[in-house]
Amino acid sequence: MDVQSRYTFRTLILEIIVGIVGLIFLIPFYFLLVNSVKSFGDILSNSASWPQQFVWSNYAEAWKAIDFPSAFGNSLIITVVSNIFLVLISSMAAYQMVRKPSRFNQILYFVFVAAMVIPFQSIMLPLVEMASKYGLNNSRTGLIISYLGFGAPLSVFLFHGFVKTVPLEIEQAARVDGSNRYGVFFRIVCPLMMPMFVTVIILNTLWIWNDYLLPSLILSSPELRTIPIATYSFFGQYTKQWDMALPALVLGITPIIIFFLFLQRYIIQGITAGSVKG
Repeated sequence: MDVQSRYTFRTLILEIIVGIVGLIFLIPFYFLLVNSVKSFGDILSNSASWPQQFVWSNYAEAWKAIDFPSAFGNSLIITVVSNIFLVLISSMAAYQMVRKPSRFNQILYFVFVAAMVIPFQSIMLPLVEMASKYGLNNSRTGLIISYLGFGAPLSVFLFHGFVKTVPLEIEQAARVDGSNRYGVFFRIVCPLMMPMFVTVIILNTLWIWNDYLLPSLILSSPELRTIPIATYSFFGQYTKQWDMALPALVLGITPIIIFFLFLQRYIIQGITAGSVKG
């Protein structure tokens, strides 16, 4: 067997392995989609089989049961506003730490990195107490502020690595042309950081949109429920409404899957660019 044949054979084997692994990862989606259009009895009798009858009304009933427009609006507002502040604050903080490498900024950066490994469960009770003390319970504002605190460490870490790749000469040239610090950052640095902006937005969106634990601690009013909390209402102490919960899950993950597929190519581009230096 010549070199070309061996290369083709290895490529074929690799493609087969990747295809098998891909199918394995798609199995949960099969169960989700197939069972979302089954009756409750059909789900319990054989969840792996193809539907004997497609019950499309499950989606309409789930839509009404969780008040999907309201839950979708809450999730959208919280996700968008949290991302705007996370991107703006984290990028400016990282830029200051890189361009002003004082001892204080170095310590502050290490504090952000160290915060990434703190288990969320260890600060759940203090978080609830602080939110209650400052009137942030049961409000979107309190939840957004919480997301800023928990999302800033990773965002700063990613932006910090990317800022190091921005040539300092470009900023110096802009300074010579009369731009101040804010002009240099917003007009010169921000356009160059666009791949990392998209990367941070994607990662934080996947986290915030699908998060259940933090909203369940902060929000209590039914009209403020996000999609994960609204979906969980189908699971009670004695009953589990799978015929309603599965369509609700499909409705909840569809927007985020579309968003991820549309912007996924920027993740590798941004992370790779941010790991070139330091």
